[in-house]
Amino acid sequence: MAKKNNKVNKSSSKNNKKVKRGIDNLLFSDKVKIVIYLFIVFGMLFFIMYRNSKINETFSKLNDIKAGIIQIDKENNQLEVDIQSSLNLYNVEQVAKEQLGMQKLTNGQTIYISLPKKDYIESNVSEDKKSNDGIFKTIKNKINSIFNK
Repeated sequence: MAKKNNKVNKSSSKNNKKVKRGIDNLLFSDKVKIVIYLFIVFGMLFFIMYRNSKINETFSKLNDIKAGIIQIDKENNQLEVDIQSSLNLYNVEQVAKEQLGMQKLTNGQTIYISLPKKDYIESNVSEDKKSNDGIFKTIKNKINSIFNK
């Protein structure tokens, strides 16, 4: 009987070891699954944080560009006002007098010349007649000249 008890004890200890191994394996696989799930969750969180940082970076660049556009528009409007004020006739006259040394025209500076009343234009009637022919007439004349050869 002692042998049977020994055998029973040995077999039960073997079964206990197998059960413990099975339980350890289950616990190990559960731990591995938990670790994998944690990595997946942390990976997803990292991806979300990275995406949000890129969105914030792009948004700040967009705001910088908008601020630059507003500044350039202000400068453009100021330059338009400057151009409009400089196109005033009084300002143009002042620049001509001061910077270019020009002066207003006086009666003594005006010289009148007289030209004979002769007509200097010569007309060529034949060219005018050809140019007044219609396009169809010109095409007809070209076709006739081809067939008459």
